[in-house]
Amino acid sequence: MADNAKTAGKAKKGFFQGVKSEFQKIIWTDKQTLVKQTIAVVVITVILGVIISLLDSGVLAGLNLLMK
Repeated sequence: MADNAKTAGKAKKGFFQGVKSEFQKIIWTDKQTLVKQTIAVVVITVILGVIISLLDSGVLAGLNLLMK
């Protein structure tokens, strides 16, 4: 049982060392790029939301017209 605990402890330690190593490899973007990309994502999301809403309204109107 004690041997399993040691193995589990080493595995956890090795895992977190690996995570730390991978985080050190990350190249974080600068603030200006982050802001530009965030604005682009928000704008595109809003535009797609409006397009989907218009398509939904059009389909609903078409179905209501067919049902009458």
